[in-house]
Amino acid sequence: MHRSTPSTRAGKSVQDGGQAVRASAARALVPVITAKGSLSDLDDHQVVIRDRALFKAMCYGVCRTLPRLEALAERLLKTPFKARDADVQALLLLGIYQLLYLRIPAHAAVGETAGAARQLGKEWATKVLNGCLRRLTRESAALQAEVDQDPAVALLHPRWLLKALREDWPDDWRAIAEANNQPGPMALRINRRRGDREAYLARLVESGIDARLCTHSPDGLVLEKPCDVQALPGFTEGDVSVQDEAAQLAAELLGPALAPRPGGRVLDACCAPGGKTAHLLELFDIELLALDSDAVRLARVEDTLERLGLSATLVHADATGRDWWDGTPFDAILLDAPCSGTGVIRRHPDIKRLRRASDIAKLAELQTRLLDNLWPLLRPGGSLLYATCSVLREENDEQIRAFLERTPDVTVTTPAEVSWGRAVGAGRQLLPEPDSHDGFFYARLRKQG
Repeated sequence: MHRSTPSTRAGKSVQDGGQAVRASAARALVPVITAKGSLSDLDDHQVVIRDRALFKAMCYGVCRTLPRLEALAERLLKTPFKARDADVQALLLLGIYQLLYLRIPAHAAVGETAGAARQLGKEWATKVLNGCLRRLTRESAALQAEVDQDPAVALLHPRWLLKALREDWPDDWRAIAEANNQPGPMALRINRRRGDREAYLARLVESGIDARLCTHSPDGLVLEKPCDVQALPGFTEGDVSVQDEAAQLAAELLGPALAPRPGGRVLDACCAPGGKTAHLLELFDIELLALDSDAVRLARVEDTLERLGLSATLVHADATGRDWWDGTPFDAILLDAPCSGTGVIRRHPDIKRLRRASDIAKLAELQTRLLDNLWPLLRPGGSLLYATCSVLREENDEQIRAFLERTPDVTVTTPAEVSWGRAVGAGRQLLPEPDSHDGFFYARLRKQG
């Protein structure tokens, strides 16, 4: 039986209000399983405080294991639910997830999940859910062995993505898939304007929070166990932020272009949610313009900078156009390009359902437009850092190879002598690693002249 480390244990919420939290989780999952929305709106669902950990654990867990849960559901149901009963389908998936992956007593998982159908106004479904889940408790081993004969089910990934991983990374595709299936560790970035990470590590120890230094980022720490950000010493005051180690490398890579030029003019294109924006401002004396086409996400950047006591010019605009540009060239550009997110699936498991094979070519075309539009905005001698949180080569080294072929005034300056990632074309690729960094790609380019 496949089991993951549980994010929560059965508690009072199972015995008191257990049906309500499961009904809320089912409602939250409907947009994902119908491919019409993501998990980004979980906080909008009304769930009592004592049940929020269980609520999130179930929602994320179902998305993480969705191919397997759906294969089992198909075998447990005599006839599929109708489209209008996607919430009941979500309850069935929740019940299967609890039985296989959470340390919740079987009788509670079955009873509370089946009973939650009443909370959805569909009492007729209680008998169906009860029957399916009880059958799973009796025939679990045989049913799991049957569905796991399909590699897409056993590795919890859509077939198109497994195929793409195998083609791009023939020696690593299975390890990538397995890393995607584990929750990523909680990494922190120290605000170097307010202290160093060794001193902050001591503060964590004093607070009873175990952590270790990141291997590659000089500003990073990794917590042994995730915690609420409000439990982090000095979080509200701006001493620390949550950011994966791989994402922290962007500021380090731009350092050689920014450190020698105090007051340099920098563009952070596609800046939301603002982690890299803030890191640049923490490390360098620069004039930064942060651009994003999503007004809601741009507001999050503003909130982040306010908490950290940093300032930048925030602009709501599309980086494929230039109507926002004042004509003054930039000394450096960070293009954290929109991408498939295939390097951060462990943090956003709904990507497995929401992303399609056909999306990759469209994203690559958008990345091409962004590169071609922004490159002329860079001064001669300036640097552009291209970044994605993807592991697919069409978006990464193949994208940069094509850019180099059509752009004559480019010199590749991606560092070779670093301890992270691997050289791939003109860039470096990090693959997701358990207990370490996410999947990321970087290519640093200098404009000749």
